[in-house]
Amino acid sequence: MFALSAKLATTAITMLAMSSSLASAECTREGLLAAANSYIAAQTSGSIEGLALSATNFTYQQNNKVSDIKTGVLSQPLKIDLNRSTADTVACASYTMLISATGAKPYVISTQIRHAGNDTSSIALIDTIAATTGALFFNAPRTLGYIQKENWGTVEEGQRVSREELKRVGDAYLDMWTDAKAADSIPWGTDCERVEGSQLTRPCGATLPHGGSQKPNGNRRYVIDETMGSVDVLCSFDSLGNMPDSHEVRLEGGKVKYVHTVTVLQ
Repeated sequence: MFALSAKLATTAITMLAMSSSLASAECTREGLLAAANSYIAAQTSGSIEGLALSATNFTYQQNNKVSDIKTGVLSQPLKIDLNRSTADTVACASYTMLISATGAKPYVISTQIRHAGNDTSSIALIDTIAATTGALFFNAPRTLGYIQKENWGTVEEGQRVSREELKRVGDAYLDMWTDAKAADSIPWGTDCERVEGSQLTRPCGATLPHGGSQKPNGNRRYVIDETMGSVDVLCSFDSLGNMPDSHEVRLEGGKVKYVHTVTVLQ
């Protein structure tokens, strides 16, 4: 009887430990957005001291190249005029857009942050597309003027689309330069707006490419947030040249509402 009781106790402890491990491994929206906020604070101050970077497995990438975080754009304090973040609990990653239009040096920045093992208390990767003067269609004040007018509230549950559909639309958008049918597969909203650098197109389904390039846009990295109806894809925009790029798309009621692009000329 004692042996059976001891075995049951051991089993219970093991199950509790497993339960605790699973709970600690859960990637939460709150944890992702807290890490994104710490990144925004770091970019504002130009100091990485407040970032919980992994001591054993951290990578900083800027404009599709592994770089030294101490000499990258994060080492420069920026006056942030607009910031907005989305969260992907499946990939345990976040996406943040930053616009610095009124500081000493203007920037529009798209950053994905990734966490290993669903542990949002430690940052494994900061992946940044940083555009400044000389980037494609770059004009930070104009971009700010367009984007700050947008409504990025949570999409009501009945108006949301699936994670799979968000990824499909993001891929279809980037496929337009190589696939003549891709543009017609995208559910364009009649009131959608497309901001490419600082160029506004309304409705955003107008003047689209229908193939022509032989080289697909590759190296795609995704942050998908169903509650915000958004997908951000960082990539190499290879169809028109090897350009570090971010494409963000938001869907409302199954239709494209907003498109943002940030593209750095190499």
